[in-house]
Amino acid sequence: MKLTGPFTQILTLAGLPLKGAIADDQLQIIPNGGVLTENGLIVEIGEFEQLRKDHPKAEIEEITGDHVLLPGFIDCHTHLCFAGNRSKDYALRIAGKSYLEIAKSGGGIWDSVAQTRQAGKDELAGLLTDRANRHLADGVTTIEVKTGYGLSVEQELKQLRAISLAAQSCLVDLIPTCLAAHIMPRDFSGPPSGYLEYILNYLLPKVKNENLGNRVDIFIEVSAFGASDATHYLRAARQQGFDVTVHADQFTTGGSEVAVEVGALSADHLEASTEKEIKGLAASDTVAVALPGASLGLGIGFAPARQLLDAGACLAVASDWNPGSAPMGDLLMQASILSAYEKLTTAETFAALTYRAAKALNLTDRGTLQKGTLADMQAYPCKDYREILYHQGKMKPAIVWKDGNTIA
Repeated sequence: MKLTGPFTQILTLAGLPLKGAIADDQLQIIPNGGVLTENGLIVEIGEFEQLRKDHPKAEIEEITGDHVLLPGFIDCHTHLCFAGNRSKDYALRIAGKSYLEIAKSGGGIWDSVAQTRQAGKDELAGLLTDRANRHLADGVTTIEVKTGYGLSVEQELKQLRAISLAAQSCLVDLIPTCLAAHIMPRDFSGPPSGYLEYILNYLLPKVKNENLGNRVDIFIEVSAFGASDATHYLRAARQQGFDVTVHADQFTTGGSEVAVEVGALSADHLEASTEKEIKGLAASDTVAVALPGASLGLGIGFAPARQLLDAGACLAVASDWNPGSAPMGDLLMQASILSAYEKLTTAETFAALTYRAAKALNLTDRGTLQKGTLADMQAYPCKDYREILYHQGKMKPAIVWKDGNTIA
């Protein structure tokens, strides 16, 4: 058993609502606090000196100086398993070309598919591990990782196997998602519905048999897959035992409606969502996931985060770290910028990065600091929790813990 502290403030994020707006005065703040952990779990949280008195045999991990403790962040939407980069795309975008124009001219997602297909499993695992370790140093202790740069049975399996291989050496938790329905592969002869049937019949059963993942995603968009085909695909994937999520409402609407209809865990992007889509998400159990990194990378508006919260939705924020539209990969910086533009409270922002993001991944054992949850924690070198967003992502955690083990 280990007692870690004292911390100037501990923000547990426990007892907060799962949906809707949150005021900062709803935050539970423990001053001069400590955390008692054992076997990777939190045993007790309270005033440090009292915990030390109550548990005299506990190993002491003493924290010197002012620090504010938060749960580890959860990045519920990334594309970290890829090779190469798309710097040429970015140069074209800032010169005025649109995302769709670049894709039609040979860039875009297909460019990343070509580069990723050329890489071996071990190379992809190494690249993913490097990115995951950078995220972990920034306080992100759980990372969802999508495929979608293979777009064939063998290439998608290669990506999933690379994620599994990386997970064996990474201290951070990697949550795999099969995004074989990212775009239509150019080398598939047949309509989109035929490609989706190919995935359902020949890829997803192998994913299950090899225990390579339990999540399926699809991009619903003019440049990808239509709502009708996507609805059939997602329902069939659920019948095979997969959780489902959706790339929704990025450039046009329709995707979030499908997500709600099929009971998806989350609808991600939402930059194009209107009042209709906002109301639909708020009335559902589907988590609305904003991806400010994509807005910054593409130079487009943010998802309507404030409206979603005010309507009663569950809002999470993720990085969308990918080689094309969101190459930055700095989750806290992106969330800080989104909070400034969308007027999110500090409590709403931290909730979106922790326990609400956990809901998007169907995880109930993390995202808050309380008895029984994973001891995934991060400490920032400041006296007041409000200083963290004030620095707009420039302040990074001084110490990170995964399963109670000190990482950095």
